[in-house]
Amino acid sequence: MEKYLIAHDLGTSGNKATLFSVDGKMKKCVTASYPVLYSDGNRAEQDPEDWWQAICSATKRLLDDIDPKEVTAISFSGQMMGCVCVDKDGNALRNAIIWADTRSDKQEQDLAANIAPERLYRLAGHKLSSSYSLEKLMWVRDNEPLVFEKTYKLLQSKDYLVCRMTGEFMTDYSDGSGTNALDLNTLTWSDEILSAADIDKSLFPELFPSTTVVGTVSKAVSAECGLAEGTKIVLGGGDGSCASVGAGSVSEGITYSCVGSSSWISTVSKAPYFDDKMRTVTWAHVIPGLLIPSGTMQTAAVAFEWGINHFCQAEMQVAAKNKDNSLYDVINRNIATSKAGSNALIFLPYLLGERCPRWNSNACASFIGLKNDHSTSDMMRSIVEGIAMNLDIIIGILRNAVDIKEILIVGGMAQGEIVQQILADVFEMDIVRLKHLGEATAIGAAVIAGIGAGELSGFSDYEKFNQIQTRKQPICENFEIYRNLKELFELSYQSQLPLYEKLAKL
Repeated sequence: MEKYLIAHDLGTSGNKATLFSVDGKMKKCVTASYPVLYSDGNRAEQDPEDWWQAICSATKRLLDDIDPKEVTAISFSGQMMGCVCVDKDGNALRNAIIWADTRSDKQEQDLAANIAPERLYRLAGHKLSSSYSLEKLMWVRDNEPLVFEKTYKLLQSKDYLVCRMTGEFMTDYSDGSGTNALDLNTLTWSDEILSAADIDKSLFPELFPSTTVVGTVSKAVSAECGLAEGTKIVLGGGDGSCASVGAGSVSEGITYSCVGSSSWISTVSKAPYFDDKMRTVTWAHVIPGLLIPSGTMQTAAVAFEWGINHFCQAEMQVAAKNKDNSLYDVINRNIATSKAGSNALIFLPYLLGERCPRWNSNACASFIGLKNDHSTSDMMRSIVEGIAMNLDIIIGILRNAVDIKEILIVGGMAQGEIVQQILADVFEMDIVRLKHLGEATAIGAAVIAGIGAGELSGFSDYEKFNQIQTRKQPICENFEIYRNLKELFELSYQSQLPLYEKLAKL
């Protein structure tokens, strides 16, 4: 009898459920969607019941072709930085306030009045921000006192589902590090931060390793989701930390980049890395004893898609006429016709403001140096180069913490060979492409499930699931071009800072 693992990747738009064999083969993948409830401009909520129904429906679809008894364990990767208020029976008391919700600006300011932002950064590894769970819980306290009074625990998305299945109130260290209440130096809830927030520590669940077997599937849960009774339920981790496992970033210094809608550079260290300018953040890894210094930029594939939609109508027509070529194949071939430096064209990829390294919500995107002789290929290449140069700044910051020699790469935008080459040339190091570009998070959750169930020996077994596909070496002749361009990229941003502030006031 073959043995399987199920990984549930609970994202913003849906639950991606994947069935793996314990030897690392991906057998089936399905997605069950659910809505985000947006309101008042900066509010974003989801109904936890929608998460549960997505788990149940996706699980049943995965089990169509196999005996449920062949599934050894399930685990979870979940969206982080949320706020699910539950009562003593694990019932959600209101909709979940998810990571994208920034309504708690006042609570962020209140917290800043009681603890210096630099001090919180040195404790939690993160900046003061309304994006985090602690500030969201403070908002519930200040605006929904009846809900707060009934709140027994604050849970994250995957923790709510584990509680729904087992009745246990737990979280792992990676999700704990996304609350702004965990002391990264001790991996315990911070008395200092919680005192400043005037929040009782008892509202936070007990912390456990991600590979903890929380319980097994009961008769009632089996009836709802189709899993066999006795299937092991493994705690799992936050999506970013799970992605690190799936991308092979499992030991000190191994660094990867996800080039998706947003993009980030993450590496691994044994101690927190605190940037003097607070540009990067540090998460707890799902791997015991390790941490993840990281920097995330707002728009990567989003900027690429924006360029396609506005400048690539001709390429769309070519792709439509020739079904053997995808639109991205056509665009990537055209980008390759533009030389390194995009004919002296610079693109600042700040379509949605910017997080790392700028931390400036007013930053704007722009082409610098645009002339009549610039082609669509120049413009599209410039977009990719702008993304690469912004990521290169993050790499430079993280190099203060660890020695980075190559970059493993995942994410949908990384499929194009010209994109890989531009990244290699700008970073001046090898770009290592993994086999599965879009499944790193699910693979991380599957490895966690396998370790918890005793089917895998350790996190290095990720190699069974995601192997190196290609290695793209940099072209040394392009180094000087990009070094000069990086200086102009930085100058372009700095020179427009006064403009950003004035535009924001219009």
